[in-house]
Amino acid sequence: MTGPAGRALRLTVLVGEHDTCHHRPLYSEIVHRAHQAGLAGASVFRGVEGFGSSSMIHTSRLLSLSEDLPVAVVIVDTEERVRAFLPQLDDIVTEGLVTLDACEAIRYTARTGPGEPGEGGTPA
Repeated sequence: MTGPAGRALRLTVLVGEHDTCHHRPLYSEIVHRAHQAGLAGASVFRGVEGFGSSSMIHTSRLLSLSEDLPVAVVIVDTEERVRAFLPQLDDIVTEGLVTLDACEAIRYTARTGPGEPGEGGTPA
């Protein structure tokens, strides 16, 4: 079942998978802080190849010299809530890229009635 569509802001934080903060992966720290801030959700995506300001290509190919792959943390919520979260990134992201994109969010929720997708129902 779809919920109402609404304007939202997508925050994407691009860092290296070996970047750390307080002895934990930086991407994990960002997710935990987003959770503590009450944001709608956060997802982490691991890239298979990329390069950034160092111009060094990072790849997952076997014969690669570098395994510090790119990681994207994506958060979508209202503009107000995402912008209120940005100062937390200032404290922990020392190298990387942060992008903000206006988007439209459509929320999907499980249906729980008999014969409907979701728990207790049939798959979509």
